[in-house]
Amino acid sequence: MQTIKHMENEFLQTEEAIVQMLKTVYDPEIPVNVYDLGLIYRVDVDEEKNVVIEMTLTAPNCPAADFILEDVRMKVESVEGIKNVTINLVFEPEWDKEMMSEEAKLELGFL
Repeated sequence: MQTIKHMENEFLQTEEAIVQMLKTVYDPEIPVNVYDLGLIYRVDVDEEKNVVIEMTLTAPNCPAADFILEDVRMKVESVEGIKNVTINLVFEPEWDKEMMSEEAKLELGFL
């Protein structure tokens, strides 16, 4: 039982570290991080610490798409123990401002 609890704790710490890293990635045109913007739809971490991120962009033709995706990949790969990061860019559901955190809405003047 001790080992399972330790593994769960380590898993939660890894997930928290990934979220903290995602909060350091910004769209150069918007002063809010991709996590609080609601662009991260899902983060999956397996037992081997391979990460799959499902995310979107504020617009399909975002000029900073390559920069943002590479920044997400590099920062998540820098989390201790992470072996591999796969990013799946999706546009369903389509992003809208209701997906933003309260902090992001406040920052951008939507509240």
